Amino acid sequence: IKSGFSCKNKHTVVRNNRLRTQHYTPISECTVYCIQLCVSADTGICNVFVLYSELIQFHKVHSFRVKFKASDPDEYDVSCHDPCTVLEAIKLTEKYKEEINRNKWLDENVVIRLGQGDEESTVATHFPCTCISNRELVTISCQRKTAEKIQDQNYTIYPREEYSVFYIDTMAGENAKKKKNFRNYVFTNFKYLHVYAKKGMTVEEALKRDGRFTDDLGDFFLSDNDHPKIKIERTQLEKTHDTVTVSDVAQQRGISQFKDLIKLLESRFPGKSYPKELDLRKENFGKIQASFSEVHRVRKLLELDVVGSCRDVVGTGFVLFDKFILTNAHLFKNWRRYGDNLMKYVNVTTVFNYEDDNLHLNWNKFQVKSMLDVSDKLDYMILELHHDAVTENKKVPPGLLKKFGPMPPNGEACIIGHPAGGVKKMDPTCIIEKEKRGQVVDERLRPYGKYPFFIHRFSEQLKDKGIEDIMVGGNEAEQVSTYNTFMYHGSSGSPVFDGQCRVFGLHTAGFPYEFAHKEVYVIECAISLLIIFESFLRYQEVFHPAGVSLAV
Repeated sequence: IKSGFSCKNKHTVVRNNRLRTQHYTPISECTVYCIQLCVSADTGICNVFVLYSELIQFHKVHSFRVKFKASDPDEYDVSCHDPCTVLEAIKLTEKYKEEINRNKWLDENVVIRLGQGDEESTVATHFPCTCISNRELVTISCQRKTAEKIQDQNYTIYPREEYSVFYIDTMAGENAKKKKNFRNYVFTNFKYLHVYAKKGMTVEEALKRDGRFTDDLGDFFLSDNDHPKIKIERTQLEKTHDTVTVSDVAQQRGISQFKDLIKLLESRFPGKSYPKELDLRKENFGKIQASFSEVHRVRKLLELDVVGSCRDVVGTGFVLFDKFILTNAHLFKNWRRYGDNLMKYVNVTTVFNYEDDNLHLNWNKFQVKSMLDVSDKLDYMILELHHDAVTENKKVPPGLLKKFGPMPPNGEACIIGHPAGGVKKMDPTCIIEKEKRGQVVDERLRPYGKYPFFIHRFSEQLKDKGIEDIMVGGNEAEQVSTYNTFMYHGSSGSPVFDGQCRVFGLHTAGFPYEFAHKEVYVIECAISLLIIFESFLRYQEVFHPAGVSLAV
């Protein structure tokens, strides 16, 4: 590109062969070009070929007006450059900062009026700015008593088309006229309350999250003011989906009596994501019910004391047999340099029973003595724990070889480890069948389907990380089991169990793409423990013919 060439929107300029970014007014959309540069070997002339272009739409910058008193003639412009709640946008104004310093406003006492005259209503403080019309007027005021229950959560704001917005008449309907429905009587001064719901959310969920309604609404339904005979049940979805909650599935399947099981699955699959995960993998729920509905299996996994957090090297490992632990080789960046002498240069402490930060006296610590075996290809390392007079009263947890099982092609799985080097956690999940791995990756990229540029970019990032190796026909397709999990950094080296509480894999890798300075994982995998053990035995036959005692 010749010096002096400038892009259409003047956001990037090339001068003296250096790319420089210029700061202008934020735009709501731009065109991204995927180009190919070809330099002639004879003339040195660079030709630019446009492979394709795509219009990318960002959050549409818009503004609304705000008054701090109904009688105040002054109105203030509020611009929303990024998706946020109405109150978050108002808080950025200097006028709000003056008011809060003068009157000590609390968020839970704030009331926001939308519109004026016959069109006025009230919205929650967390009402999405994307649902506010451009240049619309809002009026903010503060009550002496709580007007809204502030939810303990961070709100993710979506485009307008992702929401349903409906009105609740403040005049109570049949059998509810004498009941208090609002936290503050100030709302009875309005004709309507604006309520928003993410599509797929039930009416009841929307009202509970709103914060302005009382907690004891009970068994209610809504009626259409224009057509009173039309009833809207509280459990009705704002947009019909074939998804239900874990509790719904449990009720349907007759396993609702297993409270510990339901709680565990709900922590793994919040909201309505559980059946979506099952549908994505086409799993037979009956198979999962057969194992996870037996609470003693879950208890057995929770009581296992076989996982150790590796200090000084952030990761997880578990006792394979005797005093030998298995973990990932990639946790030790210098192992190739030092080889068998690695532990002379790296101080590694394993911590067992690390389940509570406040109960450190219960932790069981061992120093690592030496490295017994390592494989770069299979990404595993077997370490020997130091067991001397100082630690002879401490017991190394039993090895998992006696709880070993084959790698299942599908069904359920459970990972136990120490993500981010923290306390022990477990994550029940579903195995993604080998033939469906590509489908799962495509599903994770589907939100960017309108933007081929991003799909191409993310796909290239995943290829660079070796994702093709685990797909059908890949070099490692038969060696790994795949799934989705929240167990990321620090959980490498965790054992992966099947529904019978048998360990079958070593949690090893995840495949992320980078977007907005964050890593977004599309699929994770575990190396087959059987393959690792076969490699370990071959290593012993070649380098240690005297053998190692396998006290399992």
